[in-house]
Amino acid sequence: MALNIKFYNTLTNQTQSFTPLEAPIVRMYSCGPTVYDFAHIGNFRTFIFADVLRRFLELAVTMSNMS
Repeated sequence: MALNIKFYNTLTNQTQSFTPLEAPIVRMYSCGPTVYDFAHIGNFRTFIFADVLRRFLELAVTMSNMS
């Protein structure tokens, strides 16, 4: 079962298929926000998105490796 994950590329304004550089290993880096004042819910959006994306990719890769 091949994965058909697409992401929207804001640089090219197009959707692109996701292909890991070293399949089936998926690596990602998420930089935390620079907060200059009191923390609020908007500061945590970055963390929540990165966590949801990581969990989705883990599930997708795990399910694609099942037979």
